[in-house]
Amino acid sequence: MEEQSNRRQLIILFSMMFIVMVGFGIIMPILPFYAENMGATATHLGLLFALYSIVQFLLAPYWGQLSDRIGRRPVILIGLLGFAVSFILFGLSNQLWELFVARALGGALSSAVLPTTMAYIADITTEKQRGGGMGMMGASMGMGMIFGPAIGGYASNISMSMPFFIAAGFAMAIAVAGFFFLQETLTAEDRERAKREHATTQTSQWAEAWQALMSPIGFILLLGFLVSFAAANVEGTFALFAERSLGFGASEMGTIFVFMGIMMVITQGLLVGPFINRWGEERMIEVGMIASTIGYAALLIAWDLPSLTAIMSVMGVGQAALRPSIASLLSKRSSPEEQGRMMGYVQSAQSLGRVAGPIVGGLFFDLIGYQSPYIFGSISFVVIFFFALRFFARDSQRRINDQLAIGNCQLSVDR
Repeated sequence: MEEQSNRRQLIILFSMMFIVMVGFGIIMPILPFYAENMGATATHLGLLFALYSIVQFLLAPYWGQLSDRIGRRPVILIGLLGFAVSFILFGLSNQLWELFVARALGGALSSAVLPTTMAYIADITTEKQRGGGMGMMGASMGMGMIFGPAIGGYASNISMSMPFFIAAGFAMAIAVAGFFFLQETLTAEDRERAKREHATTQTSQWAEAWQALMSPIGFILLLGFLVSFAAANVEGTFALFAERSLGFGASEMGTIFVFMGIMMVITQGLLVGPFINRWGEERMIEVGMIASTIGYAALLIAWDLPSLTAIMSVMGVGQAALRPSIASLLSKRSSPEEQGRMMGYVQSAQSLGRVAGPIVGGLFFDLIGYQSPYIFGSISFVVIFFFALRFFARDSQRRINDQLAIGNCQLSVDR
């Protein structure tokens, strides 16, 4: 009975993340034109896109911690309603500064959804189910990013503001469904324990984040940043690279990203969970980095649309293997009462990577050459791979030593 209830909750969460990413994807093809009509320059557009990730970086840990203290359900519902309000503001905006306000609000409140959803999954899954649950969430996000831009493109034919109102309607609808059907996973005792720990801990949020970074799980958080940074280093300039090297335009980009999204959905929805159970998160992370390295290096020798689509699909498999595996590994290395906080930290680290990556990639593209971000991205993944191998070996030995120490203590007590 409990297993059926958990499955129902996972379906609701899957729907929520799908709707959130549909809403996010809806605006991607039209936001530049929408802002341009209000006098936005290329610099304004860059800041508008970066603002979302910056606000997520700042606030995701706060939302994760809050969900530990007051429960997952209210934080998720707040995030969904805030997401809807931000899109309504987008649709009603007439001036550029209003777009920045709406974008900041959207980043601030939608950042409550992802870390809390991942913490919710950790609450209702066993360690064996954890990787599959995280993979399904990744698949729902990938599906949203496939359908979102298509919906946005068609809706913009009605009016430029229509996609924003559609996204708001989707978010409102799933928030209402969550209100009636989403159950709370934390007991009153769990929430009280988290409140007491928060009250007795006098360190600030950033001090706690620094402590987490310096702890044994710190490398997992650093890994989340580095993987996101290396991927975003390339993503920000990919359209310009394809135009410069192969003469591709918007239609070819749409084809490539649809196939890449499909491969990510298949990998995360069907393969990540079983492979994590068979190999473990560490091996899946290593496989993801190898696939990403090969994909980034192979971009330099792509010669036509099918070859570039195939290479980007390989990169999609790599990214699909990495993100849920990192989240699952961090969840298993964290205690039950700090799941929300840790999911907030990893979301924050990934958001920071999405801010820094496009900036570095753009600088490399302009100052060194259009191929340089891909060379740098490939080298970055090689370096991260060897650091990860060393960390996983040390972490495995540390855990063995801890288990031996516990066993020795138990023997002493028995005697």
